[in-house]
Amino acid sequence: MPDLLLELFSEEIPARMQAKAADDLRRMVTDRLVAEGLVYEGAKAFATPRRLALTVHGVPARQPDLKEERRGPRVGGPDAAIQGFLKATGLSSISEAKIQPDKKGDFYIALIEKTGRATIDVLAEVLPVIVRTFPWPKSMRWGARSAKPGSLNWVRPLHAITATFGLETEEPDVVKFAIDGIEAGQTTYGHRFMAPAAINVRRFEDYEAKLLDAKVVLDAERRKDTILTDAKQLAFAQGFELVEDQGLLDEVAGLVEWPVVLMGSFDKEFLSTPDEVIRATIRNNQKCFVVRDSRTGKLANKFIVTANIEAADGGKTIIAGNERVIRARLSDAKFFYETDLKTKLEDRLPKFDSIVFHEKLGTQGERIKRIERLATELAPLVGADVEKARRAAHLAKADLLTEVVGEFPELQGLMGKYYALAQGEDASVAASCEEHYKPQGPADRVPTDPVSVAVALADKIDTLVGFWAIDEKPTGSKDPYALRRAALGMIRILISSELRIHLWDAFSRATVIYRQSGNANVTAGIDAWIKKADEARESVRDTLERVSKGLGASGLQDFFADRLKVQLREQGARHDLVDAVFSLGGQDDLLLVVRRVEALGQFLDSDDGKNLLAGTKRANNILAIEEKRDKRTFDGAPNPALYSLPEEKALADAIDLAKVEASVAVMNEDFASAMSFMAMLRPAVDAFFDHVKVNDDDPKVRENRLKLLNEIRSATRAVADFSKIEG
Repeated sequence: MPDLLLELFSEEIPARMQAKAADDLRRMVTDRLVAEGLVYEGAKAFATPRRLALTVHGVPARQPDLKEERRGPRVGGPDAAIQGFLKATGLSSISEAKIQPDKKGDFYIALIEKTGRATIDVLAEVLPVIVRTFPWPKSMRWGARSAKPGSLNWVRPLHAITATFGLETEEPDVVKFAIDGIEAGQTTYGHRFMAPAAINVRRFEDYEAKLLDAKVVLDAERRKDTILTDAKQLAFAQGFELVEDQGLLDEVAGLVEWPVVLMGSFDKEFLSTPDEVIRATIRNNQKCFVVRDSRTGKLANKFIVTANIEAADGGKTIIAGNERVIRARLSDAKFFYETDLKTKLEDRLPKFDSIVFHEKLGTQGERIKRIERLATELAPLVGADVEKARRAAHLAKADLLTEVVGEFPELQGLMGKYYALAQGEDASVAASCEEHYKPQGPADRVPTDPVSVAVALADKIDTLVGFWAIDEKPTGSKDPYALRRAALGMIRILISSELRIHLWDAFSRATVIYRQSGNANVTAGIDAWIKKADEARESVRDTLERVSKGLGASGLQDFFADRLKVQLREQGARHDLVDAVFSLGGQDDLLLVVRRVEALGQFLDSDDGKNLLAGTKRANNILAIEEKRDKRTFDGAPNPALYSLPEEKALADAIDLAKVEASVAVMNEDFASAMSFMAMLRPAVDAFFDHVKVNDDDPKVRENRLKLLNEIRSATRAVADFSKIEG
């Protein structure tokens, strides 16, 4: 079957847009082909700085013929309806329609036959639409035609379009269409400097090979492999080791069509600046890689640049130009660093009092004071030194006002650590300046130093409580304040460090601190929580207890349950088991929740667990039906005097024993044993359903047996809410 080749040749496309643009081109073309009844065998898209390309192979030469039956109005219906039906179906008269009997009467049926068109004609129709509606994040107009209505918007000026379609064994045809005077053809161009002449191409294999001869590597992955391999070899040949950077590699591969790797150097005096500052300077400003001494692990005074040309002088001019710029940039970075060292971190803090963190949450200075208080309260709970935690929280944000962080925001925290060490702070205090931001993603490390843990938790808790109180919660895919990341970070810290902290107590402490700080916006939100959770507030004496109830009412508890599901799902756990545990209420010790979920999962994998789950669900279903019918619940202990069958007495005894043993095991946090005691219910439950008629003719016996079923539900809730478990 024929293949399609499409190339859109333009000025340089920003590197950050190329990968998505290639994927969008493939998706838009193939989706439209399928919509037109043209099912293809495969498609692949490519991007270089100056072109988007697509090959689709195995496309039918023609659309299939279509036959469609379209139902019309009732026989004898209004003339207007019949005329509309004729116009829509293309029939010349109603006599051409069939009549189909139906239970509601006879209806007209039109048989529409549509002859398939040649695929090349379909392409000539759809490709211009795709080009004109291409979803660039930013686009532009250019030239004399740009002022005309309907002129093309494109990411950069479009110069040429290649579009061919045909069999591999034949000369392909050009897909004939034009956009803003640019006619599709078979002409493309090679490297801007080394092979700028026009190239005539036919199909993809010919196109890719000719581009390679013209110094253009079409495949971005191949360009990345070339850059990475050559950079590693060049560094190794000089006795160094490349510092790999996937993000930079992706970007550089989008800046060149013919990668040529070169090495330059800078003055050794700049190595007195922290490695991360050097790397950020060279990476951000010149898109160059750095290398390190494999023996010491420290950066060397070398860098690797990727050129887009095979220079006649071997790249000497390119290297010299990059060295001049990097020397100037490193000189600035060194000046910033040395200037920062002259001012102590705590001396920067007063400026935070005039910097707004959020219009409803106050200034950065107020936030730092809240985090400091909360970290001090959390310190004993995580095994941290209280004074060190207070000092660490006091200094943690100070580097945000330094020159280096102002130039390179991605170094916030890290520079705080360097400056804290330079002014003689305790190592734990200094480390927390960097680590309190962590973890910032699933691949990021979790802080382990107790001081860092205390400050990290305080920072995240203050953020969550504050934004929750002013009703700035995540919605759908939008999470502008990274509250999901904060919650997941807390979960990872608590679980990985095996910390036993009651979550709602910690959140409640933060809300009390907010209230005492006098923030009216947050106080109003907290008061609304408390009112919603418990209208009779005067009956609850403890402030923390009232606030904790309010947090549950605000939906923060459900939010954390959802985040825990995400975390556990990545580890292979079932989300419904998390629901089953959280539904018990009061489950705010996340470490115990995880252990309970793990034990529950293992139990349900066993035959006893599966059968007990089935029996419990059967009991729940019967109770739900009967409670709805009687408009009441069947709470309360059953009356042993009404047991008339041995299976009833056996089930009651088994429930009593399981309740006691499982409750003791849960109190001892031995969830595996608690599950084992629950398993003791299985034979009694099975026997009950095999021999006992629940809806007995005697109303008192029926009620007693329903209460016994409720006892099954009550007993299993010692370990989990089985009604939330799927299966």
